Amino acid sequence: QVQVVESGGGLVQAGGSLRLSCTASGSIFSTKAMGWYRQAPGKQREVVATITSGGNTNYADSVKGRFTISRDNAKNTVYLQMNSLKPEDTAVYYCKAYFAFAGEYWGQGTQVTVSS
Repeated sequence: QVQVVESGGGLVQAGGSLRLSCTASGSIFSTKAMGWYRQAPGKQREVVATITSGGNTNYADSVKGRFTISRDNAKNTVYLQMNSLKPEDTAVYYCKAYFAFAGEYWGQGTQVTVSS
């Protein structure tokens, strides 16, 4: 079955950088789109950035200019380069993989903590 595995989370200081990686495996289909979502304590999950197989990207207003999403379609892998991190970026970050013919799958989440 499809597995979505994230890595790269951790603790960084405000203004620092972090790079998240996510690979979706176990499907004969390639992903049509992948994205990153986050959920802070007491808040609902929100979209951070998404990218389609064609390379079209979308970002939440709160991360525009600071985060960059990219992907390797052949590997069904998505990356999130996070720069100029702020304490408000602290959250559990979840990766989502969308397979056009097989549905959507989520990773288990990786904790990102930004200290002041």
